[in-house]
Amino acid sequence: MSRILPLRGSIAEVVFSLGLGDRVVGRDMTATFPQAAHLPLVSRSHDITAEAALALHPTVILAQSDSGPPEALDQLRNAGIPVVLVDPPGSIDDIAPRIRLIAGALGVTAAGEQLIARTNADIKQAQEKIPTGITPPRVAFLYLRGQAGVYLLGGPRSGADSMIAAAGGEDAGTAIGLSRSFTPITSEALVDAAPAILLLTTTGLDSVGGIDGLLAIPGIAQTPAGQNRRVVTVEDGLLYSFGARTPEALSILIDKFYGAP
Repeated sequence: MSRILPLRGSIAEVVFSLGLGDRVVGRDMTATFPQAAHLPLVSRSHDITAEAALALHPTVILAQSDSGPPEALDQLRNAGIPVVLVDPPGSIDDIAPRIRLIAGALGVTAAGEQLIARTNADIKQAQEKIPTGITPPRVAFLYLRGQAGVYLLGGPRSGADSMIAAAGGEDAGTAIGLSRSFTPITSEALVDAAPAILLLTTTGLDSVGGIDGLLAIPGIAQTPAGQNRRVVTVEDGLLYSFGARTPEALSILIDKFYGAP
């Protein structure tokens, strides 16, 4: 029987959604969903620990192409364990090919197609709640890690931009012409973006001390969102799941974008 070791939370979610959760032997720190909580960790910070992974005797490892360090993955390959690499998702359009690749690698192609169909239908159902005939709210995604002094504004291919658009919003970073996925926050960029809503992950907001700490960042309080304290948070793993939980994330965003402030 396969012993599967997914080295990214979003990959692990797909494996569980394919009905193979009982074959997963470990997790990395980004696997935060409840079904995986009991599994042993094989990462320290964002780095994979080869020794911890080998101790679980996996028969197949699924990793993202940006997983690392590379030396750890090489050590796992040298131990004779197949390592399947999956590109990082940047858009909800990546969900289907991502599921298809993982399902194919695990020999459950039919289950993969069923999961794709189900996920697409759930996304469509969630999007039916988006109001028509009104101007989409402009939403700025802020990637914050206050302890490390990281304050970034999301733009095209940040991943959050796709979620914002799919939830019926307008990505502020893309709207003002940012060319990179993430750009250091400046007061000028925030004033130019003029977001009506600020979108953050829950850990991002916590890292700056909540909404009051967020408003202390230069430029935030001067935006329409800051003035109205219009801040939306989504749990990190859910926002970036790009899998079967994406409809749930979209439903939350749509409710918060278009519900009562």
